[in-house]
Amino acid sequence: MLAFLWATEHKSFSAAARANDLTPSAISKLVTRLENRLSVRLFQRGTRTLTLTEEGAVYLRSARAVMEAMAEADSLAEAFPARLSGTLRIHTMAAFAQHQIIPWLPGFLADHPELSVVIEVGAQYVDQFDQGMDIAIHSGVLPDSSRVARRIGDANWITCAAPSYLAKRGCPQKPADLLQHDCFHFTFNSPWNIWGYEHLGETTTVPVQPRSTFNQGDLLRSLALNGGGIVRLADFHIGDDLKAGRLLPILEDYRSTNAQPIYLVYPNRKNLSPRIKAFIGAIEQHIAEHPWSL
Repeated sequence: MLAFLWATEHKSFSAAARANDLTPSAISKLVTRLENRLSVRLFQRGTRTLTLTEEGAVYLRSARAVMEAMAEADSLAEAFPARLSGTLRIHTMAAFAQHQIIPWLPGFLADHPELSVVIEVGAQYVDQFDQGMDIAIHSGVLPDSSRVARRIGDANWITCAAPSYLAKRGCPQKPADLLQHDCFHFTFNSPWNIWGYEHLGETTTVPVQPRSTFNQGDLLRSLALNGGGIVRLADFHIGDDLKAGRLLPILEDYRSTNAQPIYLVYPNRKNLSPRIKAFIGAIEQHIAEHPWSL
């Protein structure tokens, strides 16, 4: 179609070819292929010039309309990054959503009034991209797949308790002391429930027997803040509590053995949605400006 329009504009295959860095035979073959598909002759071929047939003149109007529509579509696509719209669907851990997305999300939505965000929470990573999910944010080892995983930080697990609990029960000095305390962890089977520590090259795991278990980290956090006992939570979750002294880290000489990378996962690298690009930029900026690590 473009070859036809170029030939119409320049009134010869040779001139159209020179103007578009092609050979005259290439232009001629493209126009002939178009004529064969339409089963009509579009040009009367003269020695030096081309003349549109009646059918060619009719087709010219339609071809120009198609090209104008394509140009309009391209101009709309160029405006997509500046004007985000539609729905962005995200799956992540409840605590991460609460403490690392919600604080800046209202400003993000205000900047993009035509965009809506749906956040679904769950403790475990589930590949739901074929069901319309755009982004997943989870920690730990991800299954092998064709998805793109972008590391945005690390989750370091901190053993901690409220000052009121430690004043009442004392502070554990070594991991084995935890067995004499009220400890709490998650209901579901997870590496998060393995209380492992490393000190001077030696690794130990404490078989904590929880007084109660919960399926959400915020419930564990609330229990600890109320002086209920000792919990082990990620720094992205309780970083502000530790900085404010509402929770105190214990066993600081013993490094946690299950630090985990946090990944932002999306379907592929090619033709990435402007909505996903904007969200990635926003969350990386937030993490850079408000790091959760102590």
